[in-house]
Amino acid sequence: MPKKHKRHHVLPHPAPIVRNSPSNADTPFKPDGKLRRKAYEKSLFDLHVELVKLQQWVKESGAKVCILFEGRDGAGKGGTIKAITERVSPRVFRVVALPAPTEREKSQLYIQRYMQHLPAAGEIVIFDRSWYNRAGVERVMGFCSDELAKRFLDMAPAVERVFIESGIILLKYWLEVSPEEQTRRLEDRIHDGRKLWKLSPMDLKSYSRWYDYSRARDAMFQATDTSWAPWYVAFSDDKKRARLNIIRHLLHHIPYQAAKPEKIKLPKRQHAGDYKEPDYPFKIIPDILAVSKASTAKH
Repeated sequence: MPKKHKRHHVLPHPAPIVRNSPSNADTPFKPDGKLRRKAYEKSLFDLHVELVKLQQWVKESGAKVCILFEGRDGAGKGGTIKAITERVSPRVFRVVALPAPTEREKSQLYIQRYMQHLPAAGEIVIFDRSWYNRAGVERVMGFCSDELAKRFLDMAPAVERVFIESGIILLKYWLEVSPEEQTRRLEDRIHDGRKLWKLSPMDLKSYSRWYDYSRARDAMFQATDTSWAPWYVAFSDDKKRARLNIIRHLLHHIPYQAAKPEKIKLPKRQHAGDYKEPDYPFKIIPDILAVSKASTAKH
């Protein structure tokens, strides 16, 4: 039997900020303790530079990195993944978010549909929910029996050990959000047309089962928080701080080395010679802002 940790590893929780204190006037935090946007963007810029260095190291070294993101609905998994991947190459950082299994996949070995997406040399694969669906949503919503869920929890540590022994760097993150903040975010999705796609019928069904998910999470940690593949938990009521903490953490836990920067100089552009722009009726996309400005000026 694999050795279990007594508790999961918790990423830094936001420290309390004293309200209305003059000394906090110039801090990067708001009075409620949340990070200000300007401070967030500055820190994220520096981390994006490091992620590009990580990308180059992974390509050159042939490293294989697999990062799992699990957590409650509305905990910020998608936003965290976007913050990680928005300035790097999708050919190196590959995001996997699998839909519900097909009838054929339901007949396969459970983890089979996930294994085909594991990283090859020179790749970083990020799972937006992973094989731990069986320990979470499938168990809570009754898509699998308790017996199948327990069998999965018994087998997962050994399977992950095989992954790691094959050379994969495996990092597992759980994002935890408070009941109040989860309610606020899900209600925001209902009233924001840009976010309606994030609110599935499954989210609505699972919303009322907070403590069933808590029990499933606790059982998952107890069974699969191992010395070779521990769980790392980030409190995400402040999404910006959670994202920065997670990116810093994963950079610290991947032994990448920055390559020596090369001096880059743009070459001279060739002369036009006898080339002339063609007299062709290009279909130009209208400048809506210019049209709107002109219309406003007339009135």
